[in-house]
Amino acid sequence: MQNYILKGEITLSTNSAKLRPFGAKDKVGYMFGNVANDLTFIMATMFLTVFYTDVLKIDAGLVGAMFLLSRVVDAFTDTAMGRIADKVKAGKAGKFKPWLLRMCGPVALAGFLMYQTAIVGAPMTIRVVYMFVTYLLWGSVCYTAINIPYGSMASVMSAEADDRAALSTFRGVGSLISQVLVGVVMPMFLFEKVKVQEKEVEVAIPNAFPIVALILAIASAGCYLLCYKMCTERIPVDDTKKENVTFGQTIKAMFSNRALIGIVIVYISFLGAQMLNQTINNYIFKDYFNNKMGIAIINAAGFVPALALAPAAVPLSRKFGKKELGIGAAVMGSAAYALLFVLHTSNMWLYIILSIVGSLGFGLFNLIIWAFVSDIIDDHEVKTGVREDGTIYAVCSFSRKIGQAIASAMGAWSLKLIGYVQGTDKNEIITQTEEVCNDIYNIATATPAILYVLVGLVLVFIYTLNKKKVLENAEILKSRRNADA
Repeated sequence: MQNYILKGEITLSTNSAKLRPFGAKDKVGYMFGNVANDLTFIMATMFLTVFYTDVLKIDAGLVGAMFLLSRVVDAFTDTAMGRIADKVKAGKAGKFKPWLLRMCGPVALAGFLMYQTAIVGAPMTIRVVYMFVTYLLWGSVCYTAINIPYGSMASVMSAEADDRAALSTFRGVGSLISQVLVGVVMPMFLFEKVKVQEKEVEVAIPNAFPIVALILAIASAGCYLLCYKMCTERIPVDDTKKENVTFGQTIKAMFSNRALIGIVIVYISFLGAQMLNQTINNYIFKDYFNNKMGIAIINAAGFVPALALAPAAVPLSRKFGKKELGIGAAVMGSAAYALLFVLHTSNMWLYIILSIVGSLGFGLFNLIIWAFVSDIIDDHEVKTGVREDGTIYAVCSFSRKIGQAIASAMGAWSLKLIGYVQGTDKNEIITQTEEVCNDIYNIATATPAILYVLVGLVLVFIYTLNKKKVLENAEILKSRRNADA
């Protein structure tokens, strides 16, 4: 039976019921999906390294090795999940949406299991094995199995460029909400100030981690269910064409696509800078500024301008193009962090202000970054005639995880390299030397400055999907679908 699309009212087949037009319900529902993703993801990004080094007292170098090893595993699990999502036939709820229902419970449970303090007194071997097993279970299995279908779903909710940009924007808003809940609120419960030799220092509160993790896990599962209830898939995917296309042919076609190669490098660099900064900021405010409130302040202050930019994201991307906005963000970000590096300020407020300026452009860029994936999926379909939503999203997702892993590993290994001493609690307070604190500052400012420059260069010289090309691809696909109607 032929699939067809009508403007305003869309059906998956001539026998299926009419679906409601794309609207606010889809946008808000998709936003809840990323709130769910990032409640556990940002918790892991910001506080998992601290939990491993300061609560479980695991060597920072070993933590970094674990982060990189997990990304090797992801090379297989991400692409496998993308392929599964593409190959499994669409059901009544759609092709990708059912995975939200299947995996919301397992990913929430896995996120909770990472932060258990019952093993603090166990032998180091047990602690290390537990770290590896629970982190791989969460990140490489459960999170992969829900995040890749969730991300792929955006490309089948609407064929309109503005709708997809809106979905990306609402996804970004969802991330901002999670950043506030995790980055602003949770430090108040995870750290406390204690006095050591007349000096106040910030230390982690071990028993607070599993409680916070449980609350976030429950909230995450609830948000996934809201996403499932509110979102609708509208664009039919012709599964018959995929039966004759091998996985090797798909990968070969994708990696001959300059736009995909470019966005992979952008994701690695952008996420590397962003996540490294979030991880190291815990140590800057804890050890360099000796003020845990700085973590909450920088996350809260950074949230407001990014949220204020959200209504402008779609109009700006329509006027200038997503690629062009990304280039501007790279220039702003690299300049601000380079200035922070040169100043090497001891003024916490100046550090916060310049950090916010540096992230402001990327706050807008982050709101539209997921629309890049939909553009690449369309570009791949234009060139090959085959739509591979799940597989292409898996490649992009894997590149983001590589960026996160590089950031986490660099953060952990750099702490090891500069002589950071792990392990703090009320009975064993360890303070860092002035040299170590200064090195922490240098890592947090120089690395983002360099990586943001790389983002800009890649968008200029490698990524090919400018505003004109994106619109051309959209028109080509509309013509093909109308011809098939």
